[in-house]
Amino acid sequence: MPATAHPTHTALGLALGVVLDSAFGDPRRGHPVAGFGALAGRAERAMHGDSRARGVAYSALCVGATTALAVGVRRAVAGRPAATVLATAGCTWAVLGGTTLRREARAIAAPLVAGDLAAARDALPRLVGRDPSRLDDKGIARAVVESVAENTSDAVVAPLFWGAVAGIPGLLGYRAINTLDAMVGHHTPRHENFGWASARLDDAANWPAARLTGLLTVAAAPVVGGDRGRAWAVLRRDGGSHPSPNAGRCEASAAGALDVTLGGRNVYAGRTEDRPRLGDGPPPAPTDIARANRLSATVGLAAAALAVGAVAARAAVATRAARRTAEAVR
Repeated sequence: MPATAHPTHTALGLALGVVLDSAFGDPRRGHPVAGFGALAGRAERAMHGDSRARGVAYSALCVGATTALAVGVRRAVAGRPAATVLATAGCTWAVLGGTTLRREARAIAAPLVAGDLAAARDALPRLVGRDPSRLDDKGIARAVVESVAENTSDAVVAPLFWGAVAGIPGLLGYRAINTLDAMVGHHTPRHENFGWASARLDDAANWPAARLTGLLTVAAAPVVGGDRGRAWAVLRRDGGSHPSPNAGRCEASAAGALDVTLGGRNVYAGRTEDRPRLGDGPPPAPTDIARANRLSATVGLAAAALAVGAVAARAAVATRAARRTAEAVR
């Protein structure tokens, strides 16, 4: 039995997974990623130490075990088209988060636009880790727009990119990497050294997708009344000034497309960070959250089309090669 799926079945599975995420979003209970997070949390408590070496071992264990499981799933369904499509679709749906990202952004935007600052502050922690008590309406709007811009890459473009590259192992392996970064990849006393490997691995995994997200955001700028030239100029000028090697590309391109300015002072629990300014426009208003969502949805659809198209093209090449081989044998 072959150990890999035919690219056609992978392409169909990716497409179906995108449809499932669009229709249902993340389940509120029993999400597979939450289950992985619970197991990773237990492993972290058992393995933690103020050591980069321990962090490397932790990251290798969690990502390696997940990828090995994914390879096992791929082997189990190889040679069975329907099973391959369904397994790929299920994994794609499990690792995508675009629909839920936009849903949470809307849940903050609705009270914010209505002038209910207290309700918006209550809703903010479901999406952003900043201290909501320090934020006014424009501060909350900026936090949400930045989160939507950055997570369009993490929750949509990057998993689709790695799914197109490596199928089920790419999907699940990427989500394991990104989840570990969210759990331990922080500049805190507990995780400064232990989380170093997880953070660097996440940087590497997101490097191509963040740049693709920036380019797709520039291309999608007219959807929100933006100008591609301005978005491209802001991406080139400001994309590298962010402390993250990847988030800056996503946020700068979004700032240019939306014609707003992102960045500034962010207050988290126990620490304050001053981020560089990205863009040339005014600070985001509450109504800009809906525009950021629309931009994110457009970029997500474009990324899905590229991922499915790339895998389908690989399938066509494989089919032509198989035909040529068969004809040569004759």
